[in-house]
Amino acid sequence: MIVDLPDTTVSKISKALVKIREEGGAVALGRVLTLVISTSLGAEEEAIEAANEASREHPMRVIVVSTRPNGEAATEEARVDAQIRVGGDAGASEVIVLKAYGDAASDEEGLVTGLLLSDAPVVAWWPGVAPAVPATSPLGRIAQRRITDASAQPNPQEALRHLAATYAPGDTDFAWTRLTLWRAQLAAVLDQPPYETVEAVEVSGAVDSPSTTLLAAWLQLQLEVPVQYDLTNHSTGSSGIHGVQLKRASGLIKLERPIPNVATLEQPNQPTHDLSLPRRNLRDCLAEELRRLDPDDLYGEVITRGLDQLTASDR
Repeated sequence: MIVDLPDTTVSKISKALVKIREEGGAVALGRVLTLVISTSLGAEEEAIEAANEASREHPMRVIVVSTRPNGEAATEEARVDAQIRVGGDAGASEVIVLKAYGDAASDEEGLVTGLLLSDAPVVAWWPGVAPAVPATSPLGRIAQRRITDASAQPNPQEALRHLAATYAPGDTDFAWTRLTLWRAQLAAVLDQPPYETVEAVEVSGAVDSPSTTLLAAWLQLQLEVPVQYDLTNHSTGSSGIHGVQLKRASGLIKLERPIPNVATLEQPNQPTHDLSLPRRNLRDCLAEELRRLDPDDLYGEVITRGLDQLTASDR
């Protein structure tokens, strides 16, 4: 069910939620958190779809705040148009879409405060351009977890360095979440005999792939050996992470992804294996990040310490 509330207020939206709950039987008792999504007008649906899919694992209230980017709404009359989605139109969540215009867009925190679930954790997500300092932004101040996406920024590598400089416990980024399958596979390989020390590491990927840089930083931090990473343009390779080479006394371990979704694992004295290693979509990344509401200490270490220890072969 979808209910439109043009030119409305937070109070009217709250009353409409109560009415929908009483008439339709939709309840908020099973909601475990509030997810606040900050996005640009017209760019809401992809994020809402990902949240609806993730809500089947994490029942929640979703509040979407849509504004014009970079203060473009300054000349518009102040107004908030709202839409409430429940039932089949909202997965296992309640979705409240707030489209703010003019001066109404300048107070994001005020727009959502009266709609938060009582005594439930708050997670803020910026699927597009992130604020300069997520932790001190209007929405970041009220959130236990703050999710950004460096790959969605104009300069992903520069955005990664900026995230390192402004990091606060509770911050995370989808560039890190997209590494989960790579990290698990590499850990599994090193957990098998022969248990030799890794002497050097090479990581390669696309120049606009912040995940490649974070993977190199994680390996540098965990293995404490020289790590080089090579970033190439799309014309010379696919997007995302291309591969990892681990040098040991017995030879090279190569985990490479020459085509989307399938990686090749080569190890000394063993047959070559093809492995499923898909690029993770928004739903998978969001669902994983919502599984924990405490700070991700490992991400904090990697982005604040690991990045500084890298030796780049191509910057």
